[in-house]
Amino acid sequence: MPSVDLPLLGRPDLVTIAAARVALTPSRLPEAGEQYRFHFDVEKCIGCKCCVVACNEQNGNPAAINWRRVGEIEGGVFPNAQRWHLSMGCNHCVEPSCMLGCPVEAYSKDSLTGIVDHNPDQCIGCQYCTWNCSYGVPQFNPERGVVGKCDMCHSRLTAGAQPACVNACPSGAIAIEIVDIGAWRLAPDNGNAPGLPAVTDSLSTTRVTMPRKAAELFHAISRVDTERVQPERAHASLVLLLVLIQMAAGAMGVIALTGSSAAWLAAAIAIVALAAAPMHLGRPIHAHRAWRGWKTSWLSREVLAFGLFAKAALAAAWFATPAAAAAACLAGLAGIYCSARIYTVPARPAWNSWLTIADFYLTAFTLGPALLLALGAISTPLPSLLALSAQFTLAVYRRRSFEISPIAERRSSARLLDNQLRRGFILRLALLAAATIALPRYPAAAFLLALASELESRVLFFQSVVGKSAASAFLTPGGKAA
Repeated sequence: MPSVDLPLLGRPDLVTIAAARVALTPSRLPEAGEQYRFHFDVEKCIGCKCCVVACNEQNGNPAAINWRRVGEIEGGVFPNAQRWHLSMGCNHCVEPSCMLGCPVEAYSKDSLTGIVDHNPDQCIGCQYCTWNCSYGVPQFNPERGVVGKCDMCHSRLTAGAQPACVNACPSGAIAIEIVDIGAWRLAPDNGNAPGLPAVTDSLSTTRVTMPRKAAELFHAISRVDTERVQPERAHASLVLLLVLIQMAAGAMGVIALTGSSAAWLAAAIAIVALAAAPMHLGRPIHAHRAWRGWKTSWLSREVLAFGLFAKAALAAAWFATPAAAAAACLAGLAGIYCSARIYTVPARPAWNSWLTIADFYLTAFTLGPALLLALGAISTPLPSLLALSAQFTLAVYRRRSFEISPIAERRSSARLLDNQLRRGFILRLALLAAATIALPRYPAAAFLLALASELESRVLFFQSVVGKSAASAFLTPGGKAA
């Protein structure tokens, strides 16, 4: 082989390895209608995680943040049980959900290579992409305050070198190849594999080759980490934003109907809620960028809608007319819808339901009237009583529907509510019941109980969600899923 360097002459084993490595990357650039993609051969992977280490070294990531991860799947019954590994990086999807959801347009899809790239300088650390991706690819780095992800070692590819993971794999399980996008759209089945979300979620381009032995076990193979779920973070600033802004919108609706003079209070609550929102960001100083993705991102639309609501609420307080309050209420209700759509994404099945939209609006219809009743601005407790009853029914129905759901992630959410989050769930129901009982005679106490209940509801909303992702390892050094 004339292309082989002299040190390899007389060493056919090394010559073979060198030739095989050259074949792991394409010899040409993608043409129109094509792009690069990963190919992963499950049978070749030995689970050594050399790809993980090489990726971290290449990108300067700490050990806890892995842009490429190795998971495990298993199936069969002893003595015919089998276990395999899945090495997954970014799938450089045809319809990347991370890019479509980003409020600051920090993601882009390269027109020549098809690689989905992330610009950390543009990122504000909202972490919306980490919720949107069904594979759990984008990962938040709290030290940097931004998200990061695999870019297929774009700089190495353009220089004629292999991506770090491809170069480090001792068994040649990872390769780069070119895919015809049109043909892949019509038949993407080779992107499906046990332990992975459906390829159709965002049209992942990664091709997965399963072992021949797996064919007879395909439907019986499952990820090893299915039963290991832990509560997510509560996101305190988002809890405050959602509950307070929904209460303000509900109060403004009551003000429009009754002509109450409490519009200044509703406007103040809305402003406090919006002031808390940027505290969720990794880089809150750049929060002003969040409107840029309004064409595709519901987060950007929420920012615009609630910004309009705050201005309309101030106008309603200034002019003190039912028409101004009604206009502010409509803006607030539009903002609540945008909020709900942020969370109704396929990658988070427990959120991706009409229940989320109903829950958000019920908070407005519960706390708005209850606040004005506590202030003596209205005299009837009926609207809040109906809303509190609906909230109790919805909470019980949600947990039960998750428990019997055919979707594994929803069943996992129900297990969290039954186990690690059991006390919080019982507290939520107890607060609702106490508020309902107290409302007719002690409206101020009932309002505080209802407010505490809705805050606890939002905490559970964030903590109990179980997202789709690629299968993780059985154990990591810390004893948690990788």
